[in-house]
Amino acid sequence: MSIVCANCYGCVDTRRRARRSRTFLTLVRHVDSVKDIIAATAEDIRSMRVRGAGRIARAGANALADFAEQYTGSSAADFRRDLKKAADILLASRPTAVSLWNGVHASIRNVEAAATLTDATAAVVRDGRAFAAASEAAVTAIARFGAKRVKDGDVLLTHCNSSAAIGVIKAAVQQGKDVRVYATESRPWRQGFITVKQLAEAGVDVTLIVDSAVRSVMPRVDRVFVGADTVTSTGALVNKIGTSQVALAAHEARTEFNVCAETYKLSPLTLFGDTVTIEERDTGEVVRPGEVPAGVKIFNPVFDTTPPQYIDNIITELGVMAPGSVYGVMVKQLGEHFSDFSE
Repeated sequence: MSIVCANCYGCVDTRRRARRSRTFLTLVRHVDSVKDIIAATAEDIRSMRVRGAGRIARAGANALADFAEQYTGSSAADFRRDLKKAADILLASRPTAVSLWNGVHASIRNVEAAATLTDATAAVVRDGRAFAAASEAAVTAIARFGAKRVKDGDVLLTHCNSSAAIGVIKAAVQQGKDVRVYATESRPWRQGFITVKQLAEAGVDVTLIVDSAVRSVMPRVDRVFVGADTVTSTGALVNKIGTSQVALAAHEARTEFNVCAETYKLSPLTLFGDTVTIEERDTGEVVRPGEVPAGVKIFNPVFDTTPPQYIDNIITELGVMAPGSVYGVMVKQLGEHFSDFSE
């Protein structure tokens, strides 16, 4: 386990995947009454069949809405208890993605105030579906705002597979701007192959590069657009492993570094000292059995943290902001619920 200074790197706490997997399995065994949709969605998220912070958040919100819609219990108290267990299973599936945390809590926030079982289930269905719809709308808004940053003839670079970042590039091309794009392979899951397929289908001039080529091509790049898994109260970015190296190379080359992040990826818990958990996944994603000598250790973190001083802009559905503006946006969004997170 490693703890990174909260003031510098946005409160990052690395824990072993094995511990997370045990927690997930314990929760599954403990919740006999939870609908199959919850366990299936959690497994899809954990195994990365559902990937990308926005998609994960929408999957969690929609799963809770489905759970509420299909609930057959007899009382509001039973529903609240079973809903809490369902939420815990979903949250255990991907601890780093604050988008999932925010999506789950947005879906269940009005349950306690519901007077009847009918009111409680209706609230989860309404709020879960509303969150998913707002998430989709946020990606569209980010594309519109981000495309304004792109100039005709720009060379761009993106890392991993972010719907928001790809949306910006597609929107710029749809505006008639001539752009070329470098997309990283994004090991070990090689999400870059999805990115280049999506961009090529949109008619974008795109080049796939290995991750270690980022510094070599960066002097040719005008702007970088990446997504976000979590943005902390300090304005630090937690995103796909390798993002921080892209940011460092961009900083060295004086290349603009842009983060495309829906506001539900801002982590309110980091306002009050909570850490962001960085997953470490199975070594089999990196090497095959027998490929390295016995005793060789493999370190396979899913995410890393980019300090705010290497970020030029954070592009949200509310507009373009500097990393230093994140705190104010968080406080305003929490509003009357601010004290709920401070305990």
